[in-house]
Amino acid sequence: MGVRLPATVGKGALWLRRFAATTPGAIGAVLVITVVLCVFSGFMCADQLSDKITRRYIVLERTEPLAYAAQSLYVALSAADASAAAAFLSGGIESPEVRGRYQQSLADAAGALAEATTGASDAQTRSIVARVSADLPAYTGLVEAARANNRQGFPVGSAYLREASTLMQNSLLPNAEQLSENRFAAVRQDQDDIGALPMKSIALLLSTLIACGVGSAVLLRRTNRRMNLGVAACAGATAVVLLWSVIATLVAATDVDTGKSGASTRFETLAQARILAQQARSDETLQLITRGDITAGEADFAEHTAALGDRLASTIGPDSAAAQALSKWRTGHGRQKDAYEAANYPAAVAQAIGSAPDNSATRFADLDGALRDELAQVRKELRDGVDSAGGSLAFSPSGTLLLMVVAASAVTVGSWSRLKEFL
Repeated sequence: MGVRLPATVGKGALWLRRFAATTPGAIGAVLVITVVLCVFSGFMCADQLSDKITRRYIVLERTEPLAYAAQSLYVALSAADASAAAAFLSGGIESPEVRGRYQQSLADAAGALAEATTGASDAQTRSIVARVSADLPAYTGLVEAARANNRQGFPVGSAYLREASTLMQNSLLPNAEQLSENRFAAVRQDQDDIGALPMKSIALLLSTLIACGVGSAVLLRRTNRRMNLGVAACAGATAVVLLWSVIATLVAATDVDTGKSGASTRFETLAQARILAQQARSDETLQLITRGDITAGEADFAEHTAALGDRLASTIGPDSAAAQALSKWRTGHGRQKDAYEAANYPAAVAQAIGSAPDNSATRFADLDGALRDELAQVRKELRDGVDSAGGSLAFSPSGTLLLMVVAASAVTVGSWSRLKEFL
């Protein structure tokens, strides 16, 4: 038995080589190879195009909302810090309005944190959540200690508030910013996946077309027939699937538009601009709490507002409502700086946190409102583009698979008609 099996296998291989050299064998080889390529190409196209449609749902239902929530977390934390500073600067018992803004900002931050980390399983996000969850109670405790001492007129209250702001600036806000960057990176990755050409499918489809060409040459040499309708139909269906896959993907990529002027880039830039505005507002209020040399604080304010202005100019134009609000805020801050340097501390505080139309607090609120409106508009454009990309890819998985099944059937029928001539 151990001697006869290799001999049988050897005879079988020899027979296959001899059969492949015959006309029926050559036609059969063309049939098998082409059908296998058609089937693999069809399933590969269906899988890759279906994955793009799935990515579209992921962007709309998960990654984009999480990115928006992440930047909202930063804004809410920064707003809480600014409200705490405003409450301290107002002296004594703060107004219910100021207290309410602080509490609402903390509630918004807690909600945004929960939303931005929903379903997170990666180690970096878990680490960020752990740090924010640990630091936020510590921050609120320091703010309450500062508030209690400030109401009693104890100078140590400012030390507590500086410590709270240090915790916010050195831990809470950097972690929130890192989370925002990670979430926007996920949005970009999903959009890139939607617009990327399905290279595996393209390679298989091109291989199928080559197989059709080789098969036609074999049939011409073996049967003296210039054209086999089955092979021609297979090649035509394959070419249609190739064009469908490429064109649908290119249209989807155009809808998503991840270029420098696309909605995705503008969305992320405006989110960064809103973060820069919050950083500048923190610079503006913290220097009054310190009541010392404001050179470093002014340098930070100038750096943040300059970067903010550049982003606004490149994204929505220098004449936009947000850019105009930024200009007015800078003017108001200049009055605050002048009052402080003239040793008129009450006037500087009033300019920083007062409710008059020309005060910094009012101008900053106008700026943040304009940024929020612009962000909402660009966000809508991004979501509409992703939704349109899904429409461009609609029916492509089932359509391409069906066409490749038709292609496999066509080459089978066309080759079988030739094989029957030798049976």
